[in-house]
Amino acid sequence: MANLEINFCPSCGAAIELRCPDDDNRPRHICTACGTIHYQNPRMVIGAIPEWEDKILLCRRAIEPRYGLWTLPGGFMENGETTAEAAIRETAEEANARIAIGEPYSMYSLPHINHVNILFRAKLLDINFGPGPESLEVKLFAEAEIPWDEIAFRPVKLSLEHYFADRRKGHFGFHVGELTAPAHK
Repeated sequence: MANLEINFCPSCGAAIELRCPDDDNRPRHICTACGTIHYQNPRMVIGAIPEWEDKILLCRRAIEPRYGLWTLPGGFMENGETTAEAAIRETAEEANARIAIGEPYSMYSLPHINHVNILFRAKLLDINFGPGPESLEVKLFAEAEIPWDEIAFRPVKLSLEHYFADRRKGHFGFHVGELTAPAHK
């Protein structure tokens, strides 16, 4: 996913041109009238790995992309919130679940779609949960029950694989990776 094309300045309404500013090393959207530089930066996708005993809470997506597939609760970070606040909010929105946020667990860069995904370990505070507007269903899964072939997003699948491997080892690390565009079949 490339940057969005900006045609008019959100500040003054004048035309925008794509050029490299004198003190920069890449093309930026610059207003021809007021000179405002409109930067486009990666979007932060923040989520949680909600734990209850030996199970993990997953949400079955009710929206695109990847409608009907399973994922951890997460979504785009909002302006004015911390990453931990975003994980707590997204879990409440998607699963109507309350969590105690733990440490950051994984971070995956997806430069082909301009995203950075960060997942936190978290403890469910109770088992009063249910689907929010973006989820068809919400369910606790033991490792053997995870629908591995129906996981919606690669960072989620990799994080879950690391999570269960770390749990077997008795030590949780921090996992970082960079994912390229998937090959088309």
